[in-house]
Amino acid sequence: MLAAWERAAGSCAGSRAAEPAPPALPSPPALPSPPAADPRPRGRRGGARRSAGGAARRRGLAAAAAAAASGGWRRAAMGTAAVHLLLLLGLLHAGPGGEGRKGWRRRGPAVRERGEAAAAPAESFPLDFTAVEGNMDSFMAQVKSLAQSLYPCSAQALPHDLRLHLLHNASVTCNDGSPAGYYLKESKGSRRWLLFLEGGWYCFNRENCDSRYDTMRRLMSSKEWPATRVGTGILSSQPEENPHWWNANMVFIPYCSSDVWSGASSKSEKNEYAFMGALIIQEVIKELVGKGLSTAKVLLLAGSSAGGTGVLLNVDRVAEQLEEMGYQGIQVRGLADSGWFLDNKQYRRTDCIDTITCAPTEAIRRGIRYWNGIVPERCKLQFKEGEEWNCFFGYKIYPTLRCPVFVVQWLFDEAQLTVDNVHLTGQPVQEGQWLYIQNLGRELRNTLKDVTASFAPACLSHEIITRNHWTDIQVKGTSLPRALHCWDRSLHESNKNGKAPLKGCPIHLIDSCPWPHCNPSCPTIRDQFTGQEMNVIQFLMHMGFDVQKMAQQQGLEPSKLLGMLSSGN
Repeated sequence: MLAAWERAAGSCAGSRAAEPAPPALPSPPALPSPPAADPRPRGRRGGARRSAGGAARRRGLAAAAAAAASGGWRRAAMGTAAVHLLLLLGLLHAGPGGEGRKGWRRRGPAVRERGEAAAAPAESFPLDFTAVEGNMDSFMAQVKSLAQSLYPCSAQALPHDLRLHLLHNASVTCNDGSPAGYYLKESKGSRRWLLFLEGGWYCFNRENCDSRYDTMRRLMSSKEWPATRVGTGILSSQPEENPHWWNANMVFIPYCSSDVWSGASSKSEKNEYAFMGALIIQEVIKELVGKGLSTAKVLLLAGSSAGGTGVLLNVDRVAEQLEEMGYQGIQVRGLADSGWFLDNKQYRRTDCIDTITCAPTEAIRRGIRYWNGIVPERCKLQFKEGEEWNCFFGYKIYPTLRCPVFVVQWLFDEAQLTVDNVHLTGQPVQEGQWLYIQNLGRELRNTLKDVTASFAPACLSHEIITRNHWTDIQVKGTSLPRALHCWDRSLHESNKNGKAPLKGCPIHLIDSCPWPHCNPSCPTIRDQFTGQEMNVIQFLMHMGFDVQKMAQQQGLEPSKLLGMLSSGN
């Protein structure tokens, strides 16, 4: 870790070669000679023993000063900073018997060997190690912050980009036959891996796939993918934006199969397009094993929209694949964002012409045949032959999953409303639409009641975990990153000793207010025509919300109802 910072700092320093050299640093003072043998009994040598650490620090600082005299002030500053950081990290691992992490918690005075005096004053450290236990990510964020303050130049030069790797197996391809691939940012030393499945709708016949290729080629071909990507939200390397996963190994798998990550058919003379979403995931796993995944402790398979549904379809298969490869110790988990769709009746039924107007059930029925889609065997067995499409809907597949999955879902998901033919075009909605929207929220809330880990804000939006404002959204006072951290801890504790979820650390968070955007932390809504921000009351009025009528239905005074809306109650 330090080597990377030093390299970056060196290159940054090199770019400033034209700056005037600072005044030379004075020569380091001579170090005192080692003390003579201590005539005191062993029990009184605690102070001398502690002073050895100070001597080591002085020698390190002196070495840095010597480096400055011979090699320039920048290398000296780097040497001093490195010593400080290494000493800080060394304190963490200085436990009894070299136990490393087990030694973090400060313990009471140990039994002294051979009559060592228990009354010797304990050395005080500037860090509270008791705060580290159970919150390693937060502590590492502090260490990173310290490192960046010590290396202000190199911190800016740290590589945060995910780099493109096309699959070595050229037979596993995107829709157009170009090689599939993934973006990777390794985090040496971390045993946590986050694999993200991109979303982006689907196509289910030749006509709408041709149209998709003309208008959204990036989602069907790798030919124009950039060499790097910058991770945002849960893929960010910045602790401020991603407080609990910033130091994980990050993998972004672009969506180029148009099959909700379920297909298993290659391009041929008969098939104009390949649909290999499920095979792409398997191939990425194979390649990552050779890049450090083999030593992973936790693999979190995450995804948004079609990628969120892809998580539900593939998380158990990934776990089984790793087990078959001999990596039974890797804990595989899922995080499904905005992929928990309902197979409800549309507000206004239309013919199945394209992906936007076609009812989800009919689109998936047609798609699964066109893609040669595969679903988990445990879910498939729950339904008759030919009804495998049911497994694409979260509330039907979730009870069959073996791996733990955290579900993130807006109660008023824009994509769900779109396929249900509720189009919020800026005109006030009709009463029937308004009732339909409210009912959608109730139905979705009901499907989540038995989901162990969930986060469902009453907002009108779509996707969240890769947005850089994802830390701002709260349900019942808990943010999404906090809820995910609580889930992580609950799984760790339950694996360790079968404990129930930790108190004060909620993982089942579903808004109870009944209207879109009644949660005050919802993302900002803007008027389609003016671009101006709207508060929740303005938004509801804009949608044709009748305050008088709704207050009467709720048995409230209109003024009280407006006050409740303003406060998000």
